Amino acid sequence: MSDILMIVTAATSLTMKDGSEHPTGFWAEELVTAHRDLVAAGHTVTIATPGGVAPTVDAGSLDPSQAGGEERAREFADYLASITDELSSPVAIADVDASRYAAVVLPGGHGPMSDLAFDDATGRVLVEADAAGTIIAPFCHGPAALLAANRADGSFAFAGRRLTVFTDEEERTGGTGENTPWWVESRLRDRGAVIDSAAPWSDHVVVDGNLITGQNPQSSASVARRVLEELAARG
Repeated sequence: MSDILMIVTAATSLTMKDGSEHPTGFWAEELVTAHRDLVAAGHTVTIATPGGVAPTVDAGSLDPSQAGGEERAREFADYLASITDELSSPVAIADVDASRYAAVVLPGGHGPMSDLAFDDATGRVLVEADAAGTIIAPFCHGPAALLAANRADGSFAFAGRRLTVFTDEEERTGGTGENTPWWVESRLRDRGAVIDSAAPWSDHVVVDGNLITGQNPQSSASVARRVLEELAARG
């Protein structure tokens, strides 16, 4: 069985285009689904955040209207309660030795737009992991963290790579709307990533070598499944 690093946002708010603060954090469905499925398969998951700060769940992601109903909202909340100890004492990303892990998984929520996208330690881990061929699996807004992955010469480590991410259309119609401070899909495309999007809110996963990406919360289970398949294939 493998050791897996889960990089999670520690942000609690996102500064919007108009200067207001939008409460945020990690998206419950994404963290829960990935963590639960990977652990259930026998793997060990280590949670890491910027500065080792305990991450905050986006309250909206536990609202039944956004979680897919009362039952799913309770399911997510109960699972988060069951891993309280892990969430309360994450590893600091700056202390991570990327060579220890077989995969790096990055769930979303809007939080990564506030911290991971600009975090040098996250960028270092991703550059080292990619150079080693380690599985890297960000999904929904998690791919925002890829923007921090700059090589020593300043080049973007994921330029030319095919990936998917929460689309600008999804952001406009079901995210933070036109007040969004910046567009993750557009920013990744501007940096040279090749964006492969499906219809809004559809389950969509893109695999490019060691990079496994998912478009939105609906893709969470599929991303976890593809990570498990790749880990099994690698033995």
